[in-house]
Amino acid sequence: MIESSVKEISKFQSWVLASRPKTLLAAFVPVIIGSALAYADGALNLLAALVALICSILIQAGTNFVNDLYDYLSGADKADREGPTRALAAGLLTTKEMKAGIVINYAVTFLLGLYLVHLGGWLILAIGVLSIIAGIIYTAGPYPLAYNGLGDIFVFIFFGLIGTVGSYYVQTLRISSLSVLSAIPVGALITNILIVNNYRDIEEDKLAGKRTLAVMFGKNFSRIQYLIFMIVSYLIPFLVYFFYKHDFFVFLPLLSLPLGIKLVRMIYSLNGKALNKTLELTAKLSGIYGVLFAAGIIL
Repeated sequence: MIESSVKEISKFQSWVLASRPKTLLAAFVPVIIGSALAYADGALNLLAALVALICSILIQAGTNFVNDLYDYLSGADKADREGPTRALAAGLLTTKEMKAGIVINYAVTFLLGLYLVHLGGWLILAIGVLSIIAGIIYTAGPYPLAYNGLGDIFVFIFFGLIGTVGSYYVQTLRISSLSVLSAIPVGALITNILIVNNYRDIEEDKLAGKRTLAVMFGKNFSRIQYLIFMIVSYLIPFLVYFFYKHDFFVFLPLLSLPLGIKLVRMIYSLNGKALNKTLELTAKLSGIYGVLFAAGIIL
């Protein structure tokens, strides 16, 4: 049963809820790290960085809107779901409103992205169009990525590699090996957000026919996957130090390691709704790590 406080929230608040603000750090981190790398190369373009950030946030929000819509239509999201409240499942928005919101969101994203295309050329156009298409087919279309075990790969590639390297490229007009290496912990920690989400929803997803990696390979696989991505993320600063930037500031991300260890313990010990806090903290970790990593690159 939906609580009255949820029913009574405004339409604006409903859209904010549908955007899943706690996940929007996934849009912030790749841009801040890509921009930090551009700054270190003496090529920071603040306007390009800002537009890239807005586009990244809009693509993340649009992906969440599409996810909300098609998880609701498929029956994967219900009002009594274990995860946070979803706008359509809770009756806060109609399917017609959500579809209109998706179109407007991606139209604005495309128009803003034209400035980045002006700077970076056809490669940025291709990245932008692919990002929008991927955000839609993540849960929509005849072969939705999230329903066929491809969600993790999508998140790692688009919010990790493409988000970070693309933000760097649009300011420097080149791709460096350091930008690719730096994108790995970004993708890993953002993918961990999805891993917790799918780990928590494994039983609901089974009933809805949603074949996430957690459903396909089980809980132990998801826990190991989460742990490996965490370990890889904290190994990257050592590679940056030994091969690129011989400065101890690159180890600043290690300040977030206690939270990383806490999260690994949580995913190995919690289940169901108790994992909502793990999900929230995993998103926060990606943001904290990203800020520390960016600072280490700049200093």
